[in-house]
Amino acid sequence: MKDVQYSVVVTLCALMLLWVSLSGYFNALQLGLGVVSVIAVTWLTVHLGIPTLDRSRLKMIIRLPRYHLWLTREILISNMLVARIILSPNMPLKRTIVYSKPRQNSDLSVTTYANSITLTPGTVTIDINEKGLVVHALDQRIAGDLMSDQMNIQVARLEN
Repeated sequence: MKDVQYSVVVTLCALMLLWVSLSGYFNALQLGLGVVSVIAVTWLTVHLGIPTLDRSRLKMIIRLPRYHLWLTREILISNMLVARIILSPNMPLKRTIVYSKPRQNSDLSVTTYANSITLTPGTVTIDINEKGLVVHALDQRIAGDLMSDQMNIQVARLEN
């Protein structure tokens, strides 16, 4: 119970800090809306049983900035590849469906992996089942990048 209370306090503080840093306004209305929003989100997470101080989640949070930089780089590279395919006169699309077996252990990490695939232009995670992730790729080169398993490894590093 004490861990949950500590987690709630950390969540409240972190969300309020995020609200203030993203809004950039320090008037009573903005801060009041921030407090109401932060309390509502925190109440919802407690109600859903999400708050925890599990060490694996804390490790994941610490490693997220590095992963976000890597993912941003991959998104930019994929954007250029998709733009080249679309802007070419004959638009050589070789759409394909690929399966990717996640290396992650937790549902949170598998969801992060699936969302990262979908964020990358040219790929969409269609389904997650017992065999793994079903991904639609716009082109075989993009599918090859996915099959290289680099993103899978990067997301797995978040929880290890």
